[in-house]
Amino acid sequence: MKTVGLVLVALIAVLQFYIAWFEMFAWTSRGPKIFDTFPPELFEQTIQLAANQGIYNAFLAVGLVWSLFIKEEKWQFNIAVCFLVFVAVAGVVAAMTVALKSGLPQFIPASIALVLLIYSRKRNAAA
Repeated sequence: MKTVGLVLVALIAVLQFYIAWFEMFAWTSRGPKIFDTFPPELFEQTIQLAANQGIYNAFLAVGLVWSLFIKEEKWQFNIAVCFLVFVAVAGVVAAMTVALKSGLPQFIPASIALVLLIYSRKRNAAA
């Protein structure tokens, strides 16, 4: 369970790096295709806002990657859970304020990884 959870942490980090790239470097080129309900002129006007959002996604990705390199199990768990909660909350906020298709790809994997890591930790503590 722990291994699957950590693999999910790595995949979620990749997703966060992709979102960061999208918001920081592809907002005006790919944004109108992804968010087709938004007015096309909005993207050029909000390029700085999107880039600012992107840096936060990059921070989330870096935190998740950092957790994978922590040797002590307790702190690896704590840091991974912390950043997974951040990603899950970002997913909920995105789903509520932007579009469901923006939030669910963040919320669902983060929630699954959280459940797997917490379950494996409780299982190991009981053993």
